[in-house]
Amino acid sequence: MNATLSLASILAEPARRRPGHIALIEGEQRVTFAELWRQAREQAAALIELGVRPGDRVALMGPNTTDFPRAYFAILAAGATVVPVHLLLTADEAEYVLRDSGAKLLVCHDMVQAVGKAAAARAGIDCVAPQELTGEPIATFVTRGPLDIAVVFYTSGTTGRPKGAELSHLNMVMCATVNAFDANEVHRDDIALGALPLFHVFGQTVSMNSHWRVGATLVLLPRFDAAAAIDLMVREGVNTFHGVPTMYHGLLAAAGDAAELPRLRLCISGGAALPPVVIEDFERVYGSYILEGYGLSETSPTATVNQPELGPRAGTVGHPVWGVDVEIADPDARDSIRLLSADTVGEVVVRGHNVFGGYTGRPDATAEVMCDGWFRTGDLGTKDADGYLRIVDRIKEMIIRGGFNVYPTEVEAALLRHPKIAQVAIIGVPDETYGEEILAVVVPDGPLTADEVIDYAKAHVARYKYPRRVEFLTELPLGPTHKILKRELKERFA
Repeated sequence: MNATLSLASILAEPARRRPGHIALIEGEQRVTFAELWRQAREQAAALIELGVRPGDRVALMGPNTTDFPRAYFAILAAGATVVPVHLLLTADEAEYVLRDSGAKLLVCHDMVQAVGKAAAARAGIDCVAPQELTGEPIATFVTRGPLDIAVVFYTSGTTGRPKGAELSHLNMVMCATVNAFDANEVHRDDIALGALPLFHVFGQTVSMNSHWRVGATLVLLPRFDAAAAIDLMVREGVNTFHGVPTMYHGLLAAAGDAAELPRLRLCISGGAALPPVVIEDFERVYGSYILEGYGLSETSPTATVNQPELGPRAGTVGHPVWGVDVEIADPDARDSIRLLSADTVGEVVVRGHNVFGGYTGRPDATAEVMCDGWFRTGDLGTKDADGYLRIVDRIKEMIIRGGFNVYPTEVEAALLRHPKIAQVAIIGVPDETYGEEILAVVVPDGPLTADEVIDYAKAHVARYKYPRRVEFLTELPLGPTHKILKRELKERFA
């Protein structure tokens, strides 16, 4: 294939079309597109001087500061592949990512230099700080092909060692473009809050790349705190927010103490199920409707989203985005894809320009999830007659109690309507009689007893679905992307 395409164009094009427009705000820093692209090309020159060649993999570890996007586009401009490293990994975990990805170099922020240097030393590669990368800027980005690998995202590893999902330049550019122009209606003068971690595909594609695809501004927040986020959004005139459900919970809890609330035009949620009650409360408090979407690292990530022109519907994750098919398939038919009729629970399958090329060094794992051009997500869902997708739960998180299937997200959504339940996680724990028993781990908002939780659940879900056990915590364990770590809860309470 002679065609060329580079994810670096996401920054190079607005630098050409809107050179003086502010690309990035971090604290008192204001960086234009032209300045940021020049800085990225300077760092690209330094990477090439260090021996980085087209197709090499360069790991990047750091928080949401200007250093991250500058180094990210420097790696792409040099023709290399970015391997983002989760900020909260231990040295052992980071070493695994470096070795498994075949990274040639680690670019590591000062904040995590101790972990980064230890991991790089064990992996036998160099570790450099972003400020060490200086040189005469290269003229433009190195040529890459559409199917060359742009980014490798390591999955959470809930079922064993993390796997590196390889996303091409075509995957990433198309997903950013579709998010900006078809799904979310991004405007070129929008100002978005970059609160989602940029090392994660949600933050990269939906917050950074989609907005820079149209030349809009990104305001960085290195660490999410709801009160600080509200103040920052008001101060900088932010009108776009992307987050996971726990962030929206936080913004609602902090709203009462805020002197002023931001005027939000566009709010997107993903990463986990968003209870309809949160959508209702957020619209009442902030005057903005949350559009819930769905995707995975392997789908760049956006597969579906509630799209304004198609009409949003609470409790669903909307319709497939432009150029992508999402259907429901028989989860037991492993050798072929057998699509199911409307309103039938089955495995969500995806095909389109957003689907990854495979897992690094794992052809068997890739073959397990790819069939007839479809990607098997491992999620259970239904599609109604109007084409709206509902995610029921992860196949592996479904609870089977006495032969009945119980979907945790359904029970969680019901319990979150209780006025004294701030957060809840439903998990399955071993039980001699029923195989699995249903346990509710609750963060209360006021005095609350286990019996009250159980009685409320009995009144709002079927009798085989309500939790028989209740545990209380002051907070739920969250991962670096603010997802609830149910694995830790199972280990604690099983």
